[in-house]
Amino acid sequence: MVDAIVSSLLEQLISVAADEVKQQVRLVTGVREEVKKLTSNLQAIQLVLEDAEKRQMQHDKAVAFWLDQLKDASYDMEDVLEEWTTARLKLQIEGLDDDNTLALAAHKKKVCSFFPSASNCFGSFKQLSLRHDIAVKIREINKTLDDITSQKDRFKFAENVSNNVKKPERVRTTSLVDEGEICGRIDEKNELLSKLLGESSEQQKGLRIISLFGLGGIGKTTLAQLAFNNEGVKRKFDIVMWVCVSDAFEEIRIAKAILEVLDKSASSLGEFQSLMQQIQESIRGKKFFLVLDDVWDGDYKKWDPFFSCLKNGHHESKILITTRDRSVALQMGSIDIISVKELGEGECWSLFKQVAFLGRSFEDCEKLKPIGRKIACKCKGLPLAAKVIGNLLRSKRTISEWQRILDSEMWKVEEIGKGLLPPLLLSYNDLPSNSMVKRCFSYCSVFPKDYNIRKEELITLWMAQCYLNSEEDEEMEIIGEEYFNILATRSFFQEFVKDYDDNVMSCKMHDIVHDFAQLVSREECLWVEINSRKESVINSFGEKVRHLGLNFEGGASFPMSTPEFNRLRTLLIYDLSPYSPSLNGSILVELFSKVACLRALVIRQWFLPLDDKNFIREIPENIGKLIHLKYLNLSELCIERLPETLCELYNLQKLAVRWCTNLRELPAGIGKLMNMRSLMNGQTEKLKYLPIGISRLTSLRTLEKFVVGGGVDGGSTCRLESLKNLQLLRECRVEGLSNVSRVDEAERLQLYNKKNLLRLHLEFGRVVDGEGEEGRRKNEKDKQLLEALQPPLNVEELWIIFYGGNIFPKWLTLLTNLRELKLFSCVNCEHLPPLGKLLLEKLTLYNLISVKRVGDEFLGIEESSVDDTSSSSSVIAFPKLKSLKIEDLDELEEWNYRVTRKENISIMPRLSSLEIDCCPKLNVLPDHLLQTTTLQELSIRGCPILEERYRGEDYHMISHIPHTKL
Repeated sequence: MVDAIVSSLLEQLISVAADEVKQQVRLVTGVREEVKKLTSNLQAIQLVLEDAEKRQMQHDKAVAFWLDQLKDASYDMEDVLEEWTTARLKLQIEGLDDDNTLALAAHKKKVCSFFPSASNCFGSFKQLSLRHDIAVKIREINKTLDDITSQKDRFKFAENVSNNVKKPERVRTTSLVDEGEICGRIDEKNELLSKLLGESSEQQKGLRIISLFGLGGIGKTTLAQLAFNNEGVKRKFDIVMWVCVSDAFEEIRIAKAILEVLDKSASSLGEFQSLMQQIQESIRGKKFFLVLDDVWDGDYKKWDPFFSCLKNGHHESKILITTRDRSVALQMGSIDIISVKELGEGECWSLFKQVAFLGRSFEDCEKLKPIGRKIACKCKGLPLAAKVIGNLLRSKRTISEWQRILDSEMWKVEEIGKGLLPPLLLSYNDLPSNSMVKRCFSYCSVFPKDYNIRKEELITLWMAQCYLNSEEDEEMEIIGEEYFNILATRSFFQEFVKDYDDNVMSCKMHDIVHDFAQLVSREECLWVEINSRKESVINSFGEKVRHLGLNFEGGASFPMSTPEFNRLRTLLIYDLSPYSPSLNGSILVELFSKVACLRALVIRQWFLPLDDKNFIREIPENIGKLIHLKYLNLSELCIERLPETLCELYNLQKLAVRWCTNLRELPAGIGKLMNMRSLMNGQTEKLKYLPIGISRLTSLRTLEKFVVGGGVDGGSTCRLESLKNLQLLRECRVEGLSNVSRVDEAERLQLYNKKNLLRLHLEFGRVVDGEGEEGRRKNEKDKQLLEALQPPLNVEELWIIFYGGNIFPKWLTLLTNLRELKLFSCVNCEHLPPLGKLLLEKLTLYNLISVKRVGDEFLGIEESSVDDTSSSSSVIAFPKLKSLKIEDLDELEEWNYRVTRKENISIMPRLSSLEIDCCPKLNVLPDHLLQTTTLQELSIRGCPILEERYRGEDYHMISHIPHTKL
């Protein structure tokens, strides 16, 4: 991992040298030589880092200490270089106070030296003093690096051991391996299901505890999941609950987790006894099945209150625990203990080849089988090891590559679990040594075990740490996706949650993999649970910690006395005590004075709207001192505004204020944040206008909410044209279109030229009565405005909301890349647009109260193509549509297609989900929709005529659909 840090640092130093030539600037006397010396030292060190890191993993303490020194010096150098670039950026931006100056900046502004001499254009004492301080810092770091370089030769490192400096493979989402298939375990599975589904004897009456016991990575959790999802188990028990216990048996957290599964609120309960009473009432007399996964602590004193509480359920209730320690199972009162053994040689080989040989030809498989069998044997029957090594070898094509893995010295290393460290190390070391993928992996240990890691958030955090530096025109977000997929295909991630389009939204790490990530991070990442009930006070996190997560409960006090805050680069604070928060404005003032090196800051607080006086009401002015900050997440706080000093965070790439329901305004100087890529300001109801400086944020890719007009002073708020310069936008929601006074303003925007725009939401003003004069004016104005707002042809998602026109524009049928369309409260439209030729995958029609019938016009198919019976080719309407939702079409009476009588037409052949809500007058659904073999889900609610029909006389029409709700 140190190799990746040094590689990144060298790239920055080379960039600095190139900048000096390009900008024709001069450095402070002597610093040019210091930068050259620094570069030379780092290049010499880089040659031996691969061997050094391998020796560190083999418990060479002297090498580990040397690497820690190098890493600290590298971090210090990164901070200094960023001070350098930030100061230069500040000098450029401070001269750009108005839009005209900004527009001409590239041509008229000469960038001055960051380290100018007294004769340069920035001659003030303050500026010279600042640059002199940075020059001194560089010299001091170089002295440290001199010592580190001189020590290097004592270790006699080998240079370029494997020359593993390849570029990371491009792995797409579709390559994620489905690891749901289980090899072996038939006996254990049958035994477990027998104990769960069998009737208890008279001697066994009462709460029964069953245990799965075995090594880490042996497959205990997988077996428990198989039982948990078994249809027979679900039918037998009234309630099924899954709680991950993990390392520490924390009574309050586990009690709250049980209540959460029971759909009961635990937010107002802080006392353990209150939680127990609510659980007791919720399960009284009910037959439940509770899984407690990954239990490490069997302390009877902790477990007994739960046992006493849970005994109030039905006497046929069962508890299943998974643990690595048989004594834990016995302490928890388990008599039925199922020992999960290693896979047999044949089963392990079967699992290994299932993963490693995926997509290979028969000839390749035959060539690699002899070596593959030997490697599978080294996995020692551990499923996780077989998957990790199998996924590693899936990218290896030659016999020599497989032989190298078989002969590796890493098989002799042991530290985590039994037999698991070597496979993980082999897979980890195979990652490109000069890429940031290793750092991305180790960074994941900042989250606690069993944490549901959201992919978007993880990629943002990687980006804030500069792990995703792109080349040329590559988007950092795309590189982040690729790195995520590389790690996923190596089995470093698991338990993927996907959206309707099969995109991964979140994942977890196996606890053994999490342990390994902590090992390779060298104590850089830490997650701490702080509870007011705990007697111990946290005085120190450890001087190596750079990335810290804090989770507060019960009003625990903030550990402000901790001295290591000044080294942090990530700080994640979750303060989720609704009545007694741990954070407030005054604490933030002190905290911000101590965290000058932060790259990412997340503050989450769960406040009650009726009692928000004790919560964070404002962000302190000194946030402007966090000059390295690239990601700031203040979502869901009860703040009303952001300080102007936030606009001094010139490196900020992403600002999140989602669900800040009290937020009324953004700072006027927001146009200074020219590195901003994402402004996540959705779900902010009171934010009625945006400052005009938004037009300067030309790096924006995501703008969740853009409001047209709305301010008291129209000259200082955004107009529609403010979007014109934002050519990199990929996602945007435009609100307040009713505030557009002239249609030519929309025409000048030239929305159709934004070639990067993929997701667009257009929200007009609330619809007024269409019969009156005001309604007629809005109808005509909205028609002209929407016609002028034609999006680019490559747009993939389009929402049209509160549109007052009575017809949809013709350009809607030209969007050949459109995958999702939502028409929301377009109440004057009497007919649906002809959409059948589009390649839509998801279509939502909501509150179109003037639509009375849906017929052939909706299919978008000309009569000639339908009547041409001589043609052998068939016509397909909605060829890719998977999901169709129709809701609140109050007047819809008829839905029928005359063209279905023709043999050469197919309608919605891929439809898998159909949802009809609150269409009270609709009396029948088209036969072809119900007859399609792809339909998996049908939901009909608030449609009394339809519900009666398909529950009764026409039930046979829907009986074949797997999942129906009526």
